[in-house]
Amino acid sequence: MLRPATTADLPAIEAFLADHAESSMFLRANLRSHGLGRSDSPFAMRLMLSHQGRVLSGVFGVSAGGYALCQAPEATPDDWSDFAHWLEGRKLVAISGEARQIAQAKPALGLTPVSLARDLTEPLYRLDLNDLRADALAPGQLRPPAEGDRALLHDWFRAYTIEMMGTPPDRAEAEAAGQADRALSGGQIRLLEQGGTPVAMTGFNAPLPDIVQVGGVYTPPDARNRRLARTAVALHLAEARERGIQVAVLFASGPPACRAYEALGFQRIGTYGVAILREPRHA
Repeated sequence: MLRPATTADLPAIEAFLADHAESSMFLRANLRSHGLGRSDSPFAMRLMLSHQGRVLSGVFGVSAGGYALCQAPEATPDDWSDFAHWLEGRKLVAISGEARQIAQAKPALGLTPVSLARDLTEPLYRLDLNDLRADALAPGQLRPPAEGDRALLHDWFRAYTIEMMGTPPDRAEAEAAGQADRALSGGQIRLLEQGGTPVAMTGFNAPLPDIVQVGGVYTPPDARNRRLARTAVALHLAEARERGIQVAVLFASGPPACRAYEALGFQRIGTYGVAILREPRHA
């Protein structure tokens, strides 16, 4: 049976998630940045825990914004049923985690193909940043976004959310404003610029002191197939390495992205699952 997590559990939770680091990035980063329990942040987590004897064996959570996350490699059908029962009455927008676990969670949560806008199983990659290969890149300079980029960021996040997440245009429009705000204030987004014009975007969507997860990589359609996204990611990872970051992980959206990341030295280590509801489920 699952039980609610408390602040006293946080050291054990972090140790458990660190043992499954590559597929626990959202959980770890959200807990580190936004804490456990009620908060004004949409990323603050509420967690339930499972145990085998006295040993922690699973972490099940949902953010205030409705994103369910799990790291439960030994979860039983009863665990998934308890998780589904706990989520009743809470906002649910999407669930993500290691692909086999998400495949087990979806039927317990009543998520069917009809109810999902996206049901993705994507290659999960890892790179020791000492092995980063940064040859054959496109010309350009990387920089943080500035206030003058707000409209561009809004447009690119809107397009990214529609294309990659299957979000309806009206919801994507609303979400893009918040994403642009976070890009300007959070310090995790970079723009690749050529001749003074931004041509690609990259970011870290789950940063930790020693490991980062790459996300939000976007190139507008008329600038694709020019190695711009690959270049942006490579330059951002080189910058992170200079700050002492040792490892990067990511999940890739398709064969072109896989080829680009493999050219930088990323090695596939598993599969990541993302299931996004067509319409958010509310209490």
